[in-house]
Amino acid sequence: MSADGARHLVIMGVAGSGKTTIAQLLTSKLGWVSAEADEFHSAANIAKMAAGTPLTDEDRWPWLRAIRSWLDEQEAAGRRAVVTCSALKRAYRDVLAGPKRDVTFVHLTGSAEVIAARMQHRTGHFMPPSLLPSQFQTLEALGPDENGIAVDISGTPDQIAEEVIDRLGLRQG
Repeated sequence: MSADGARHLVIMGVAGSGKTTIAQLLTSKLGWVSAEADEFHSAANIAKMAAGTPLTDEDRWPWLRAIRSWLDEQEAAGRRAVVTCSALKRAYRDVLAGPKRDVTFVHLTGSAEVIAARMQHRTGHFMPPSLLPSQFQTLEALGPDENGIAVDISGTPDQIAEEVIDRLGLRQG
């Protein structure tokens, strides 16, 4: 799979899968701009999740459209972008891909046990580990017709970022 034609990467997966870490590494290695999907959540969504209540689709639609708008702004400015977003459902990814389908999804995959252990050790995040099961229940794997790859998170962050770059043909120079 190649990212030819895709101007943007969406680093997706359940909470705790390493989206932020991998996005930061890719941004650094590729020289692209980046954003965290969490920055686009409303205060109400953040409060809901912090209280341990999963978001509904109705909660998510404005959030997803805001992320897509940001990607459109980067496109208009001639920039390539990396954004993190759980993008758990195909319908959510369809919003993010936009009408031009200019997004490549990078699905970070790992077992519930490994991800739960990681979540136990992170600090300063509003998403509690108690919501992880609902994320796995909601998760729909990338379809064969979606532009994206699945990457196992068992390697080091640098190994994972390098695998993404190699598999998508993004190596510079």
